[in-house]
Amino acid sequence: MKNLFLWYPKCSTCQKAKKWLEDNQITFQERHIVEETPNKDELKKWIEQSGLEIKKFFNTSGLKYRELNLKEKLSSMTDDEKIELLASNGMLIKRPLFVKDGIVLIGFKEKEWREKI
Repeated sequence: MKNLFLWYPKCSTCQKAKKWLEDNQITFQERHIVEETPNKDELKKWIEQSGLEIKKFFNTSGLKYRELNLKEKLSSMTDDEKIELLASNGMLIKRPLFVKDGIVLIGFKEKEWREKI
């Protein structure tokens, strides 16, 4: 599987992550997280591979997250409902997202990326 980099081009953290990947000569397939929002099957697989809770995949600082009052609602939702919600709008997904051979990185933390990529 090719390295997959999901990002939102206007996001400064995503821009830093992309520059870091390029500076470190890491090849990747780029995907706009809003125009090509991950589907439920992809999200399910990535959540499982990451070993993280589903709530870590939510962009909690995003306008859409606050607009939908998800801080209050997530705790009463099933995992399937959460995944369905994430797949419905790329702006709800924490970004950038980097997927490589069973490794899933969410958000850009250079130290973590350096160790795992």
